[in-house]
Formats: sequence, C-alpha cells, structure tokens
Amino acid sequence: MEHKNTISEDQGDINSSEQRRKYHEQLDEQTKYWLEQDEKYFLHQALSTPVMNVLSKTEGAYIYDLNGKKYLDMHGNGVHNAGFSNQDVIAAAMKQMQESLAFTPRRYTNIPAIEFAKKLTEVSPEGLDRVLFCPGGSEAIEMAVMLAKQITGKWKTISYWDAYHGTGFQASSIGGQAHFMKGNGPMVPGALRIEFPNYYRNPWGWTDRDRIDEEYLRQLKILIKNEPDIAAIIAEPISATPVVPSENYWQEVRNICDKEGIFLIFDEIIEGLGRTGKLFATEHYVTPDVLVLGKSLGGGLVPFAGILTKSEYNILQDRSIGHFTHEKNPLAAAIGKATIEYIDQHKLVENAATLGEYLMEQFHELKEELPVIGNIAGRGFHIGVELVTDRETKKRAFELAEKVMYRCMEMGLAFKIIEGNIITLRPSLVLSKDDCDFIIQTIKTAILKELKN
Repeated sequence: MEHKNTISEDQGDINSSEQRRKYHEQLDEQTKYWLEQDEKYFLHQALSTPVMNVLSKTEGAYIYDLNGKKYLDMHGNGVHNAGFSNQDVIAAAMKQMQESLAFTPRRYTNIPAIEFAKKLTEVSPEGLDRVLFCPGGSEAIEMAVMLAKQITGKWKTISYWDAYHGTGFQASSIGGQAHFMKGNGPMVPGALRIEFPNYYRNPWGWTDRDRIDEEYLRQLKILIKNEPDIAAIIAEPISATPVVPSENYWQEVRNICDKEGIFLIFDEIIEGLGRTGKLFATEHYVTPDVLVLGKSLGGGLVPFAGILTKSEYNILQDRSIGHFTHEKNPLAAAIGKATIEYIDQHKLVENAATLGEYLMEQFHELKEELPVIGNIAGRGFHIGVELVTDRETKKRAFELAEKVMYRCMEMGLAFKIIEGNIITLRPSLVLSKDDCDFIIQTIKTAILKELKN
C-alpha cells in the first residue's frame, strides 16, 4: 500500500490517520469528552492537536491515563531523563519557592543561577566554561547561531536536511524540514544544508563507512569552497532518528571548522544529560564551540535551556544575543542543578549506557527472527528500530509501523514513530532491566500479531 498522507512524518506519527481514528473510537466517554474540549480550545496543529489521549499523572518512566492505566513512555518530549515528577527535583523547586526567590529581575543576579552555571561548567567537556540561559531550545539555538555570527563576522550557516532545531524563525530556517518552513515566505538568508551521514540509507547503496564518510565530507568541502562567509556548522552529534555518525566524520568536520574559522555548534537538546550513555553526546566525538542544551535541563518541571561555550568568545559586552526575561531564573536554575545532581548520584548515565547496550543486543537478536526489522541504530537510551517491507529494497513499512505503535499502546508501551516507519525509543534514564525486557517483548508481540492480521 502506497503511503499517501500529505502531512510530514519526519517529526512523528500522524494525528489524522485512520489508525488514530480507530484508536480514539475505543476510548471511554470521559476521555473522549476531554479530547473534544482540548480540540475546541487549542489551535490545531499537525502532530499535537488532536492529541493521543488525556493524562492524569506522569511519574518515573511512566505516564497514566484518566483510567489509571500506565504506559512505559519512550518519548517524554525529552524532558524526563531524571524521571517524571522526580521528588528530589520537586523538593528543590519547592525549597526555592519557599525562600521567596523564584524570579530575579534583569540587572540582578542570584546565588542559585550562579551555582548552576558553575555546576554546568564543571561537568561539561573541558573548555566549555561560559553559559547563557533562556526559556527554551529554539531560543538557545538562536543564541548559539547569533554568537557564531557575531564572533566570526560571517553570516551563513550549514546545517543538515531532515534536522529539527526548533520553531523560531532562525531555528526553522536552519532546520531541514519543509513542515516548519512552508508558507512562511522568505526565511533567514544564508541557511545552507547538506545531507547527514547515513550508513543505512545513503543514496549510493554503499556499506563501507569510511567511503560513505568521504563522500558526505566531499559535499561539505565543496559547499564551503563555493560559499564564502560560513559562520557555523550546526548539527545534532547523533540525529533524532537516530543516525549515529562515525567518530571519523565528526573529527574531520572539527578539523574543517578549525581550518576555515567556522564555529561547530552541537544541538544536544534531545541527546544531552545522559541519554546516549555519556553525560553529553559530544563526549563520543569532539568538543564543539557551542553546546546547546534544553528539555531535561528543566527537570521535566519548567521550560529551560541554554548554551555552553568558551571564555575566548566572551567579547560581546556591547550587545545582547540572549536578552531573555528568565535568563537567570533562580527557580529554573535550582531545578536544573537538582536534575544534574540526581542523574550523577543515581548513576543514570551509566544506567543508560549499560541497559542501552542490552536493549541494542536484544533488538539485534529480534532482527534475526523478524525480517521486517531492517535496521537498528542508537547509543544508550536513544534507539531507533526501522521497519521495512523488504530488506533488499528497504521499502519503508509505514502501515505496519503505525499499527504496531497502537498495538503497543494497548499493551502499555508508548513511543513515537519518526519518518513514518522508525520506532523511536527515548525513555527516562531510570529504566530497569525488567522495563527493558518488557519493551522488547511488547514490540515483538505487537509485530507478530500485526503480521498475522
């Protein structure tokens, strides 16, 4: 069956499909009522309204619907690295509010913000020792790109097709998805794009990773040679899909940036704070000039993001690249610090590395059993399982993937489909081995049941 939906699936599953309609039909009347109310008052958007279900609680690695049914959540919008409703983080937030210091007006600072900035520079890769905070990831991307442009005196950027960096105008411009640009007219000028290195779906059908790297790097070098004034290369070190580049690829990009005077900006809004089995995904590769953080930085309680960069770039005292009301918010800072401390104290980074490797091994075993699994990629708790109709042609199994997703929902496992056929697993870092076994068994059962239908 040909896939005909006109809404982009790069960012997630479609909320207007026949499968979504069938899923909604079996929901109870109370849930249907609140879904109707949600639909009535919110502006409708692809991917988010109409919504999937109505939640009553989010706790640990789980989300709960109005009937108390719990789902092991593999998405969490990336905010739940330390677990939903983490009591240590909540206690830090309450303590900060009880001290009557939940906000600091501009032109003043506060101890929580300073302590959190210090903490981030202590745990980050060497050389990243200056910070700037803001309300959300899109704004953090804006700050990172503006810093690069101001420091280099250049104005063009290179980013990657199919990437998502937020919905701000500059963030949308450097992102590589038509879904967030269509209908907006001219976007920010100078936003150039290349292909992200893909070892499973490269256009040449090659399997030699070094050869694949070489060709993708050749494209990058040609672009830089023929497009002067490149200020920055912006990328997720490991893509959201995920696609995991080789160490060689990012080392070569780092070398190119150093030679050409280009900033390397890594967007770790999703991958940061332990998800890939390192506190920062950049630790698998090279140190960027700017590291962008968000999502779990706010502990799953508040929107919070920021950038880490080098002291040598602290030379813009005559202007502002992040003039945000909440840039030194003491409440958000206390929450961020408590989140990082919880991740450290409970060894959640190590947990993601160990159990992530276990999950990958189990999925590779499942791949031997189920021919519809075409590819498995990831690091730590950032895993993608791609379903295909045929391993030779790699034709995407759109219909099967969507049906498997809803079948898993019935069995208490929630995840998002990316690009129409990739089961994307980004769980909380608090997962146990029993949770991992449940993930494997549930996905296996769902695939087998759908193949029989």
